[in-house]
Amino acid sequence: MSIIPDPADTAWVKSSYSGGEGGNCLEWAPTLASRGTVPVRDSKDPHGPALTFTPSAWTAFVTAVRSGELPTA
Repeated sequence: MSIIPDPADTAWVKSSYSGGEGGNCLEWAPTLASRGTVPVRDSKDPHGPALTFTPSAWTAFVTAVRSGELPTA
């Protein structure tokens, strides 16, 4: 089980798909991938929970999004 550091001490990156319009925004912490976990959270709730993925699972998800394999609606 991976424990992520305090979210206030973590560098979060907003998804380029969020469009900066305050809609459905996803943030992830790429610097933690080298520690074996990739935390992901809702940018509208920065103090809420974060899901964690293995780096390989996160890479597979991002690849599927970029290639259009996942539905958008």
